[in-house]
Formats: sequence, C-alpha cells, structure tokens
Amino acid sequence: MIDKLEMFIALAQARHFGRAAESLGITQPTLSAAIKQLEGELGTMLVLRGSRYGGLTPEGERVLDWARRIVGDARTMKDEIRAARDGLTGTLRLAVIPTALTTASELTTRFARAHPNLRFSVLSTTSIDILHQLEDLTVDAGISYLDNEPLGRVVTVPLYAERYVLVIPDDHALAARTDIGWAGLADLPLCLLTPDMQNRRIIAGHLAAAGVTAQPALETNSTIVLISHVLRGGWATILPERAAEIFLDTGPLTALPIVDPDARHSVGLIAPWREPHTPLIAALLQEARRMSAD
Repeated sequence: MIDKLEMFIALAQARHFGRAAESLGITQPTLSAAIKQLEGELGTMLVLRGSRYGGLTPEGERVLDWARRIVGDARTMKDEIRAARDGLTGTLRLAVIPTALTTASELTTRFARAHPNLRFSVLSTTSIDILHQLEDLTVDAGISYLDNEPLGRVVTVPLYAERYVLVIPDDHALAARTDIGWAGLADLPLCLLTPDMQNRRIIAGHLAAAGVTAQPALETNSTIVLISHVLRGGWATILPERAAEIFLDTGPLTALPIVDPDARHSVGLIAPWREPHTPLIAALLQEARRMSAD
C-alpha cells in the first residue's frame, strides 16, 4: 500500500503518467496498474482518465491528503530506526530561494561537520515552488521568506533579516554616495529577478510605494546573470545585502544601502509541520537555531 501511495503522490505532482513513471524509475504500464490496484483496494476512482491524465477526482484529492500523511509517517519511522542504528545518513534535500543560496551553504557546511555521513542536494527555486515541494515530499526542507506571503502549516526558524542594496559598477556616477532612496532608482537601467520570484515582488512593492514602476531592462532567475550584466553592461541591480556580499569580493562593484525605507524581510528555514519530526529534520532545525543565535 505504501508503494502505491508514493506512486499516487508522484502522479498527482507530475500530472502526467509518463513523467511520473520516469521520476519513479518504472514503466508507465507499471504505474497505471498500481493506480488501478489502489483504486480497487479503496473502492473508488482516484484519477480521471481519457486519452491522457485528466486530474484527480474529489475522492482522489482527499486520498492525496491522506497519502502525504501516511507516506510521511512511514518515512519518519524508517528514518528514526536507521538513525538509531547508524546515525544520520542519506541525502538532505533543500530547496532555496536564489537570494539565500549563500546562507544555505553556511547551514549545510555546519550540518555536514556535525553529521559527516550525510549528502546534500540544494536546488534553487521560487518560494511558491518550495511550499509545493514540501507538500509533495520531494524536498525535506527549504530556505525562504517567512513574513511576506502565506506559508501554510509549516515549522520555521528565522535565520536573518534581509535588507536591500543597489549594486552598481565602481565607476558608476552614484558610486560615491553612502546610500540611496527607493525613489532615486526611477531612472536607472535595472536588471531584476523574474516576477515569479518573491524577491522581485517585494522589490516591486517598495518601488511602487516610492512612486516608481519596476520596468527592468532585463529579467532573469539567476543572481549570477544579474551581476554579470552589471559588470559588463553598466546596468544596476537590487539584491539583498547577503546575496550581494559574495560578488563584492570578486569584482569592481559597489553596494549602496537602499533607504526611505530601510526595508527588511525575514528569511529562514522552513520544514513540514510534523510531530514527531524525522531525526534528520529535528537535527537540521536544531542546527538552524544555533546558526541563528550565532
């Protein structure tokens, strides 16, 4: 039953029998047969079928919620038994907003020192996708914003307060200033993260409050692409101070604090709400709290 529920979760996530089967490393007929067997055991249709996947039935939506809980509990049980026997092993899967990747590296480095048998997978994605991946059990935890958009039923550990800087070349006309207001960004050729990124939505909100419409000359989902264009094209970008620091050490760049207001937003670790947590997540939350205190 657990295996079939895991297949059902994968199908609901992929919304396509072929892609779900590929993600599971099985054939499509094997997946289809398992879903039909699950429907037979539960006595109800879970998936709408035609020439292709047609979504979940109302009963399928309810079963999906139970499947996530049951599979999550089963994984917790297995992890607890393995941790009691071998210590923390396996792979910690983290999903992280692009502007918090340097913080993720600090957390994983600290965690690896304490638990050397662990491996890590760190993926950069949007705050919305992080919540979806936590719900679908495809990642173990995330690092994202805590105070700007609804998070749902999760446990959080604040790590730092994000504040914003204007990143420009050293020879830019504004480089001699000590700070700049949001209203002063109106005429700059900006490159920004794409609108699906919460960082972009936060920045657009602060610009709008200052009477500035965010109309970037370039949009990307990569902070490296932003910095590359600032270095080579003479453009400017807005980044969180922590995200900018790593680039300031390697290129002729200046970062001006953006004030009026000096906006700050909380970023932290997010994990699924569960009692008890898996040993892996319990230890990660503890490490995150130590890191925040430090």
